[in-house]
Amino acid sequence: MPAPPDDPLAIRITAVETVVVNAEMRNWVLVKVRTDVDGLVGWGEASLNWKTRAVVGTVEDLATMIVGRDPRDIEQLLRIMTKHSYYRLGIVGTTAISGIEHALWDILGKSLGQPVWRLLGGRVRDRVRVYTHLGLGDMRSVYETFDATAIKEKAAAVVEKGYDALKVVFVPYGHHLTVARERRQVDELMAALRDGVGPDVDIMVDFHGRPASPAAALQYIEVLEPYDPLFCEEPVAPGDTEALRWVSEHTSVPLATGERLVGLREFLPVLASKAIAVAQPDLNHTGGLLEGKRIAALADVEQVGIAPHNPNGPIAGAAALHYAVSTPNFVIQEEMSGAVSWYDDVVSTPMTREGSHWLVPEAPGLGVEVDEAEAAKHPYEPEIPQSSAAVLPDGTVVDW
Repeated sequence: MPAPPDDPLAIRITAVETVVVNAEMRNWVLVKVRTDVDGLVGWGEASLNWKTRAVVGTVEDLATMIVGRDPRDIEQLLRIMTKHSYYRLGIVGTTAISGIEHALWDILGKSLGQPVWRLLGGRVRDRVRVYTHLGLGDMRSVYETFDATAIKEKAAAVVEKGYDALKVVFVPYGHHLTVARERRQVDELMAALRDGVGPDVDIMVDFHGRPASPAAALQYIEVLEPYDPLFCEEPVAPGDTEALRWVSEHTSVPLATGERLVGLREFLPVLASKAIAVAQPDLNHTGGLLEGKRIAALADVEQVGIAPHNPNGPIAGAAALHYAVSTPNFVIQEEMSGAVSWYDDVVSTPMTREGSHWLVPEAPGLGVEVDEAEAAKHPYEPEIPQSSAAVLPDGTVVDW
C-alpha cells in the first residue's frame, strides 16, 4: 500500500475492529475504527443476517487497505476499498464497507464537534417520521402473525405507543399463481388490520418478493387496494425491473423496493423505469451514507421518494436518522427498536421518539457510544433461520 501523504495535521487510522452482538434473528456487527488521537474512535454497523462471519472477515480484509490513512478522507477511502478490491464486492463486501463508512463519518463529526447530518448538507426537516412493525419489530410478531385477531390486537398496541404508521408481512409464501383461499386470507387480515387502527394510520404491506410472477403479485395488490395501503413493498423479487414495471402499470397502489439492491448501479434501472414511488436503500448494505445520498439524488430527479430499509441494530438506526434529517425526498423511516428487549442497553443512541417521529440530534458524530461490557453479554450465535419456513406444503422451496 502506498504511504499516505505526509501531513502533520492528519489523523491516522490505527485499527478497525468488530464487536458482534447476537440479537436472535440478526447478529449486529458493530464496527469500531480507532485513531491515533486519544479518545477519538468511530462506530458503525455492518449487520447482514445469516452472513455474520463473512462480513466480519471482510472488515478485517478491508482494514489492511486503510490503516495508516486519515479517516476524514471518506470519499478516498471508499474508492480504495472498492477499486483496490478488484472483484465486485457484492452484498457482503458492500455491507462491510458500509459499516466502516458509518464509523468514518462518526469520527469526522466528532473531530469537528458537529452532528453528521450537518456534514451531509444540513437540516432539511425538523423531525423524522418513523414506522415500526407488529410487536415493535419482535421477530415472532413480524413473521409469524397470520391470525386476524392477533394482528388487530398487535397493531392496536403499536398505535397506543404513538405510531401513526406500521408495516405488516402477511402475504403467503407463494408460487406463480395464487389461489382463492390465500387471497381470502390476505383480505381478512387486511380488513382486520384496517378496522383495528382506523382510517388515518398508514399501513405498508411487505410482500418480501414472495409472489413468483407479476400476475400473482397483482392479484394480491388488487385485494389490498380497497384498504388504502401507503405502499406495497417488493411485490416481486429484486432484479427483474420489467416485471416490477408491469405490476406498476396495472395498479394505482404505490410500489416500493430497494432493500436488496446494492449501490447506485443496481438502483439505476429501477429508477429509470418509473416503476416505483418509493426507493428503499439500506444504508447498512448499499455502501453507506455517501452512496445513499447519491441514490436519493437520482431518485429525486425521477420523482421517487426515499424510505430506507432498517431492520438492523441501533447504530444502523442512528446512521439512518442523520441521513433522513439531511435528505429532501425522504418519506418515512423503518425502525425495529423492539426486536430485543435490551435494544437500548448496548448502545446509547440519539434516537428520541415523540409519537411517530424521531427528533433531530445535536451530539457530535452519529451520537452513539457502545457499552462493550454490555455487548459482551450477547456474544455471537448462529442466527435463528427464519427463512427456512419458506417451503410450500408439497416441499417446494420458495422465497422467504
